Amino acid sequence: QVQLVESGGGLVQAEGSLRLSCVTSARTFSYYVVGWFRQAPGKEREFVAGISEYYYTTKYADYAKGRFTISRDNAKNTVYLQMNSLKTEDTAVYYCAAVPGNRDYVYTNRNDYTHWGQGTQVTVSS
Repeated sequence: QVQLVESGGGLVQAEGSLRLSCVTSARTFSYYVVGWFRQAPGKEREFVAGISEYYYTTKYADYAKGRFTISRDNAKNTVYLQMNSLKTEDTAVYYCAAVPGNRDYVYTNRNDYTHWGQGTQVTVSS
């Protein structure tokens, strides 16, 4: 069983930064692709960024490119999402998700992920 726990959310002013963390106790975490998704009120859950299991290949949503950085530390069973230059439209609940890797492919569809965290709230004020 892969349990994911997010942390690091909070209230920040526009143009500020936050670093989200996703921690798991699963010993096979290094074999999982991990993605970050977000869901704003009244909107669908959308892909933010993902990182593969072997070569740490990354993918980003267009709105995240240049502002967000995903990384992982398998020794700590942790994936990070560094978010800079935050905008009010980044306000959402951010979720960590994982799925067993498949040839280093990074999934962007939420339906491909099999394990989810409970989410952490990010609020960006103007």
